[in-house]
Amino acid sequence: MNRQKISLILLIIFAIIIALTLANGLLGETDTIENKKGTLTIANKTVNYDNAGKCVEVIDGNTIQVYGVGKVQLTQVKTPKETESGYSAAKKFVEEKCLGKTVYLDIDDKQKEDKYGRILAIVYTNTTDINKEIIDSNLANISYFEPSEFKKGEI
Repeated sequence: MNRQKISLILLIIFAIIIALTLANGLLGETDTIENKKGTLTIANKTVNYDNAGKCVEVIDGNTIQVYGVGKVQLTQVKTPKETESGYSAAKKFVEEKCLGKTVYLDIDDKQKEDKYGRILAIVYTNTTDINKEIIDSNLANISYFEPSEFKKGEI
């Protein structure tokens, strides 16, 4: 191979490395959470959480994708289906509150996952109990089921 071809190959390799480094920095989680368990104080109430991560996608009004955790279902919360009135408002609410932010999960100890493999949890941000706020905003209803560590009316 001549020098020109070798230089071109090295330049392409260098460009790929730079692109991957930039992509990792831009798309990677910027909030490093050393200890994923802990406590938060929200509205003068101390809450415990079991896991945390960055919300990278809002699937619908009560399901989010959390980096390093997977799909999370807001436990005890029923939002309208995609074909029902109120779907867009509920999804937009959760996007505004969670998307791109670190969320803290109080995972249901009695039923960790639903039948679709989604983690069941109360979801918090630094300042908000998302499960409670979406219900209080009349964008969702309480959908209590058992077994659950959370008592009826706790959310």
